[in-house]
Amino acid sequence: MKETRQENLRNIAIIAHVDHGKTTLVDAMLKQSGSFRDNETVNNCVMDSNDLERERGITILAKNTAIQYGKTRINIVDTPGHADFSGEVERIMQMVDAVILIVDAFEGPMPQTRFVLSKAMNLGLPALVVINKCDRPGAEPKRALDEVYELFMNLDATDKQLDFPVVYASGRDGVAAFTAEEIIKGEAKNILPLLDTIVEKLPSPQGDPNLPAQVLVSNVEANPYLGRLAIGKIDRGTLKLGQEIAVARFGEDTVRKARLNKIMRFEALKEVEVPEAAAGEIVCLAGIENINIGDTVCAVDKVEPLPFVAIEEPTIAMNFMVNDSPFAGQDGKYLMSRHLSARLEKEMEKNVAMRLEYTDSPDRFIVKGRGELSMSILIETMRREGYEFQVGKPEVILKKTPDGKVLEPMEDLYIDVPDEFVGAVIQKIGERKGELKDMHPIQDGYTRMTFHISSRALIGYRSEFLTDTRGNGVMNTLISGFEPWKGEIETRKHGVIVAWETGEAVTYGLYNAQERGVLFIDAGVQVYEGEIVGKTPKPGDVVVNVCKKKHVTNMRAAGSDDALRLTGRMDLSLEQCLELINDDELVEVTPLHIRLRKKILSTDLRAKQRAKKQ
Repeated sequence: MKETRQENLRNIAIIAHVDHGKTTLVDAMLKQSGSFRDNETVNNCVMDSNDLERERGITILAKNTAIQYGKTRINIVDTPGHADFSGEVERIMQMVDAVILIVDAFEGPMPQTRFVLSKAMNLGLPALVVINKCDRPGAEPKRALDEVYELFMNLDATDKQLDFPVVYASGRDGVAAFTAEEIIKGEAKNILPLLDTIVEKLPSPQGDPNLPAQVLVSNVEANPYLGRLAIGKIDRGTLKLGQEIAVARFGEDTVRKARLNKIMRFEALKEVEVPEAAAGEIVCLAGIENINIGDTVCAVDKVEPLPFVAIEEPTIAMNFMVNDSPFAGQDGKYLMSRHLSARLEKEMEKNVAMRLEYTDSPDRFIVKGRGELSMSILIETMRREGYEFQVGKPEVILKKTPDGKVLEPMEDLYIDVPDEFVGAVIQKIGERKGELKDMHPIQDGYTRMTFHISSRALIGYRSEFLTDTRGNGVMNTLISGFEPWKGEIETRKHGVIVAWETGEAVTYGLYNAQERGVLFIDAGVQVYEGEIVGKTPKPGDVVVNVCKKKHVTNMRAAGSDDALRLTGRMDLSLEQCLELINDDELVEVTPLHIRLRKKILSTDLRAKQRAKKQ
């Protein structure tokens, strides 16, 4: 087949570990390429368009943009840097012809760098390496580059892949150069050296525009006016407005027909309509009902579905349930099981790394994903949309071998901590049956440690780790595979304070309860029997009447309550709630509240169940 290249086009994905500066660098490329008007107001991190992305400072969804640099159009896909969202990275890799690997000059290649780079290597994609943050205190661009070469060799890169171009940058200042010294001395003026390298060193897409059309759908967006939009790269052929096309899925015989209402391509942050698009272009197609990621849009006279990339299996499962607490229905718009199932089904269509399973109960669903963070993002998104529901403790997904052995997911855990906290971290990881694989000093009194540990042992550890290191530690994880079951691991050593009755929490009742541990609520908050209102340092549950008021007698006045002072409460984030709960507990999620509760609310019924077990 005769291959032709679109010389004035580049399709690239930007990949990196979390917080190494991908989105900031894309900002600079957009602004300096003339993508925005001079008088246009543009936020920082423009690609992080999602509210949660802006609040958390991380990229969650892979997003498309494009810039015009001279005669060349550069299609850019900004990808997440967190391991929990690696499904987003995997599915867009078939849409690009090269990758830009961004590495922090201080930290060097990190766990997620290895993961996303291995995906690019397996597809034979060439890379352009950007050593970013060269002006950061303690940065060592030369060491970082040496570590990148080492990483490429460990991933069995070909000689051609090893011969990658290198650019040094400071994404924050929007400058790039061919030597690190120019960045450090402040001599670099703009981002243009990076754009020049993309045009000169990275390949243009290939494909014959005269053959029957073929597009693999790598992403799907919802538009309130146009319906579902299919995003993908035209592998071959040419698509025209109003053209009849066939939609097929790899490995399936069913083919359906549709007509293209709109063909759009990306320009900066907008989608611009075009009358036609040829092989190599990344396009956004409207008019195809029920289109899904992994479908292939083909010419009607030659239907040839393309294989979709194999997505790594989920490792964590959680129960999503209809809210049955005494306060159910007070906040949410969507409460019923049909609302919950419809919303989860919609999520599965666009999130290829997640799976949905139905159970014997119509009110309970099992959602499987890559990690606690990806689950908490889904939960937070749903509660903001007006959904009200309950979730159980995250559990690891186990596998069974043909000979009956049970396997569990294992992770490589990378920890950077100040030297003074090394002992505390090693002790806690040891208690959770983690193995120390490597330990070496890095700059400024910090030590980097690598552990091999069960995913199950890490559930609930992150908040404990931040406490142990006084917020100075950094931990990253990467799934390494499945290994035989490691036995029982104790992950929770504390107990919880449980409300004894339904009513309004008062200062007098809370004052007595705070002697047992740390409270999660203030006076004046409505609570119900079985709700968790605090935690204790000792194992086991403590049932306390936080609604108890002081009796009025002729000896003292009820107003003397004012003299009682509460020591303050602990505000829990959604992630902390998911980490804190045990097997017999749930997190109740509504648009206005996040509450912890026992599965069995009645104090008497819980006592009877404990007695039965004993």
